[in-house]
Amino acid sequence: MNNKVAVNLRPIISNINLPTVVKAAMLPGDSVESIFVATQPGEIFNIRNGQARLFLDIRQRIIRLGQNGGYDERGLLGLAFNPNFYYNGLFYLHYSLAGSQGPGALPSSFRPNPCEPQTLNLRWTNRETRYDHIDTVEEWVLQATGQAQRRRTLLNLRRPFMNHNGVNSLNFSPETGRLVLTTGDGGSGYDPFNLSQNMMEVAGKIIEIDVNADTSINNLPAVTRFDELPQATQRTLAVIAKGVRNIPGIAFQGYFDQYIKYVGNVGQDLVESVYSFAYYKPIPVTEIVSASAQNRPLDQTGLVNFGWRGWEGDLPTPIINPCLSNPSMVEETIAYYMEAISTATKRTLPLTCYYHMDPRPDKFSGTALTGVQPYMSNEIPGLTGCILFIDFVKKGESPARGALAYTKVRTECRQNDYSLIEINYDFGPQSAYFVSLGTNPAHSKLYLGVYGSPNVTDYNQGTVFEIV
Repeated sequence: MNNKVAVNLRPIISNINLPTVVKAAMLPGDSVESIFVATQPGEIFNIRNGQARLFLDIRQRIIRLGQNGGYDERGLLGLAFNPNFYYNGLFYLHYSLAGSQGPGALPSSFRPNPCEPQTLNLRWTNRETRYDHIDTVEEWVLQATGQAQRRRTLLNLRRPFMNHNGVNSLNFSPETGRLVLTTGDGGSGYDPFNLSQNMMEVAGKIIEIDVNADTSINNLPAVTRFDELPQATQRTLAVIAKGVRNIPGIAFQGYFDQYIKYVGNVGQDLVESVYSFAYYKPIPVTEIVSASAQNRPLDQTGLVNFGWRGWEGDLPTPIINPCLSNPSMVEETIAYYMEAISTATKRTLPLTCYYHMDPRPDKFSGTALTGVQPYMSNEIPGLTGCILFIDFVKKGESPARGALAYTKVRTECRQNDYSLIEINYDFGPQSAYFVSLGTNPAHSKLYLGVYGSPNVTDYNQGTVFEIV
């Protein structure tokens, strides 16, 4: 694949805080689509006919961000509109709760050492006290007065570390009508407690939530495992995928009589991956809990498994060390050899991968995948029906620049190559980190969120563009 495609960028809103979610929806009673932009500190802007206004401000509800040097992966991370938003005004938020700061699950950052087996299988103990923060998923309603009001809490999740909470984490499935929550493995690095493969753990999964079920439970507990949830909440949930490291949302592409689902899995040290799948069989959380209680095996046929932590994209997860004999070289060791073997045939293979070190002239060396979206319009020739993805920042470029690239659908589930997209836009001397990729419900428009700094505490350096 080496088809050169060039695009332009048209600014939609500027001088905002870091944009975590960009999507479009029709406001109740309206006749034109509005663009909604959620920022990490907690504002949601509504842009209609080129005019921006503040739709909702929940900054007071959000944990204090950027206390360790300014970089943070918490905040307002998910925004989704009910399929009947035009009629019922319902929308959903995922954010990190103010006042929930804890000390973290481990005293220092984690690095497995295959020579010391005790480092490979740590346990997350004392979870009520050893955690970083609590994430909440809530239902809100836009009232006839134009004011938004919180209706109920759907989940409260205790998270072990600051990072890997997902971003653009709430999306409705056009296939099932359910709200889909994409949640990362809980953070640190290398998934120290192997939460992503453990079916009882909420972390490292893609979860469907039936928002039509009536569950108004007061004082919903903050949990880390499915068996800690009230039964009424358990009944609303199903797991569709595991083996997630960290994930910038899920996207749905109508393809003949089915939907192809796309997710990106952020890599550890070497590989960023885009996955696609059409068929899956969700496992109800009630079934996960009852199989565990009865000590019987859980039927995981049809569950999607991205292979983490044994696999990082298309490679067994490596651990990289400098060579003692030659400091300019590194050695790569397989971090979790047995886990790579046990998940080798169970995992879904990536649609495409790109790498943190890639000297090929038509590729780039990436850092972290921050968005994946299919594009279904003819307005950008060469991209119709393709899957676009962005990377936070290309290695070795100054000033900093993110990357925009695309790959094509492979219905036979074989791996595919990717191509960089040329961007005809002058960012000037400022840095341009690519932090979010958004779309409208028809996937006929694409939006790029760009920030001038990697730090959420460097305020008002954000611009959202339409890709044209």
